[in-house]
Amino acid sequence: MLHHVWILPALMALSFVLILFFGKRTPGQGHWIGIASIGACLIMSLVIGAQWMQRANEPAHTQAEAFADVNPSCSATAAGFLDGTLHEASHGEEADHAATEAGAEGDHAAAATATAAADGHGRSRAAVSSGSAVSSGSAAAASEGEASYSRPIVKCVHWFNSGGVDIKIGTMLDGASALMLIVVSIVSLLVHVYSTDYVGGDRRYTHYFAFLSLFTASMMFYVISENTLQMIVGWELVGLCSFALIGHWWEERPNTDAALKAFLTNRVGDTGLLVGMIMLFFLAGDYFGSNGTFNVIDINYAANNGGIEHKMLLIASVALVAAVMSKSGQFILHTWLPDAMAGPTPASALIHAATMVVAGIFMVARLYPVFFDGLAIGGSSINYLAVVGSVTALFGALMGFVQKDIKKALAYSTVSQLGFMVASLGVGAWTAALFHLFTHAMFKACLFLGAGSLSHAAHHSFNMVDDMGGLRKVMPKTYWTYLIATLSLAGVFPLAGFWSKDEIIAGTGGMNTATGAYTFVLIMLLAAAFCTAAYMTRTIYYAFFGEYRGHGHPHESGPRLTVPLMILAFLGAVAGFANLPHKFFGLEFGAAAQQFTKFVEPMGDYFPAHAQGFTHAEFNGGLALLATVIGLAGIAIPAAFYAGKLPFLENLASRNAVAGFFKRILENKYYLDWLYTDVITAFVKGPLARAANWTNQHILDGIVNGAGRYAARTGKWVYSNIDQGVVDGTVNGLGRVASASGGELRRLQTGNIQQYASLLFAAAALLAGVIVIVVGS
Repeated sequence: MLHHVWILPALMALSFVLILFFGKRTPGQGHWIGIASIGACLIMSLVIGAQWMQRANEPAHTQAEAFADVNPSCSATAAGFLDGTLHEASHGEEADHAATEAGAEGDHAAAATATAAADGHGRSRAAVSSGSAVSSGSAAAASEGEASYSRPIVKCVHWFNSGGVDIKIGTMLDGASALMLIVVSIVSLLVHVYSTDYVGGDRRYTHYFAFLSLFTASMMFYVISENTLQMIVGWELVGLCSFALIGHWWEERPNTDAALKAFLTNRVGDTGLLVGMIMLFFLAGDYFGSNGTFNVIDINYAANNGGIEHKMLLIASVALVAAVMSKSGQFILHTWLPDAMAGPTPASALIHAATMVVAGIFMVARLYPVFFDGLAIGGSSINYLAVVGSVTALFGALMGFVQKDIKKALAYSTVSQLGFMVASLGVGAWTAALFHLFTHAMFKACLFLGAGSLSHAAHHSFNMVDDMGGLRKVMPKTYWTYLIATLSLAGVFPLAGFWSKDEIIAGTGGMNTATGAYTFVLIMLLAAAFCTAAYMTRTIYYAFFGEYRGHGHPHESGPRLTVPLMILAFLGAVAGFANLPHKFFGLEFGAAAQQFTKFVEPMGDYFPAHAQGFTHAEFNGGLALLATVIGLAGIAIPAAFYAGKLPFLENLASRNAVAGFFKRILENKYYLDWLYTDVITAFVKGPLARAANWTNQHILDGIVNGAGRYAARTGKWVYSNIDQGVVDGTVNGLGRVASASGGELRRLQTGNIQQYASLLFAAAALLAGVIVIVVGS
């Protein structure tokens, strides 16, 4: 199955076609086609995951061996290692470094292991895996003094030629893509099942399921792409599907506005995507002596081994960050994401948990050497990516406090959690970012579908402040699943969010040893963690406690809504055990530790290594306790407030000018919509458009009209004086001369032989006279 991953997106694309053209004639109006297809994809993705896990347990010990399943025609890097023209970049160098570091820390066993690896081969993340500061899934290999390399599987075929470059299309399967296939399949299947009830009877029921299939196919196509050109295609297809689903009920103006806003905002970021990808195409191509390359491994290898000038990597990575800001809702291009709640709630769950918004996170993870070297992440304390992520994490979380709509509160929560992931990548905690993507997909999908269940009971209203309340008694399944997912999101031990957030916070290196020392990022993320717990407690209070404030008699949702909630709540609770630390307050997990890292993280010359500053932060008990206390305080303070225990906070914004000022900023969404709509768009549509029209009317048209008038006058003068006076006069004069000459000559044409003979003799006599005169003189 590992060699045939293309079947998954192909199957979902086929599902899209079948539903679109034949869905209305089938039982369930097409939803069974979608459910059967995504069900088959889930089974295949789990098989792929199991096979990849087995493959990860049997790593290669040379880079050439690791590329045994990479088609040499796809990657110049693989071809170079396989034919012997390329060699491991740092034979022994990194292990020497590790030995020095381990020795300096007094860990003689680690130093001995690292030294043994120095005598072996490769970049050997494994060589330092037993050290105190780092961890790795290749400890067994390290103990034998051998380096370890991941074994990706890359297939490709000819696509088209352009400018002398043979463009390929194919698949790349490694730990990250296997993970994403599983995440997308799980969430998409549960969303399909949930949707059969939630959008039952909808006027475009079949159309909706067709686009769910295409959405899933696009995301799968994107994550298994072997080159960046394919990734761009998948990236745009995901955006197209989100546009269609956000504007599903397009008859209502706010829905079409939200769809257009999402589409146009993403086009802004796409400019950066195209610039960055084009730069990498030529820069990596120069390194390999070709006209260009889109291959992911080749780009990463060139970036990771000094094959691309640093300033060019910096420009490319900054351009690509713009694409991440729009696609993954990072501050200040996040404004489309809350408005995207106009679409059906199950589609929102799919967008926020497993598809659209995580595309940017995956792109950074996939091309990580470009960012790691371009932004100098290793050994640093600040960089562009880390700042964007940490600011988004906090500013997004703050927005959750002023929302009445429960879906919008969850949307800003997604913005904030995506900020955690981006910040994690920015500080060098690559695995922690993908681990949080994995756990977040489970509990955030649960929360969105839980909000849909609440709305289902509250007459399709999402206004938790005015139309909900007291629903925990009548909707116990929805309540408990929502509560579990909330506690996981808040990072409460031992739920999944605790483990993944702890890895990110430890990865900042603000209070421990990590890739860098990002203290500012640590502070921002801890503040965001407090806000996360607080605004989620607020949603629980308004939805489930107090008196019911809506209409009618709410009741628990049916099994097609609640069963997906229970499955996701369970996964959101236990998913964190996939990457337990080696030691947890003295408790050792042995072989069960760091399984996620072993499964997902690449090892090879195309990924940052320890010698470049890339490392893993160990579990830090003090930091974990601090984060837990902050999270619990975030729950306790609003709970006490809503219980009437903190009366001094009542109406604080109306009594305190400073609090009121900041509340107005939040209620106005940091004035970003005002800036984009009332300032920039209004300026473009108003003064700028009028100025352009005036310029067109008075300057451009004046120049064009003046030139026309001048040309007409010039033409008239040329016609009158040159054409008529000179050209025609000359021609007519020549004609008259020719006519007169012809008239004179015509008189000689009499037909009289005697006259012709006389003229002949006269001419001969005249010629003879001339000759005599000339010769005689």
